[in-house]
Amino acid sequence: MYSMKYVAGHIQVYDMTGAFLFSADNEWEAREELENYEESAA
Repeated sequence: MYSMKYVAGHIQVYDMTGAFLFSADNEWEAREELENYEESAA
């Protein structure tokens, strides 16, 4: 489970413990990066 927060004009993505994972320019980009992140972690 992940959470996304809109901060200062971009999206920040956090894991279920609240640790910062990465930032993206918009939600679409964040979701794309999250898919890649999950694939590389598997």
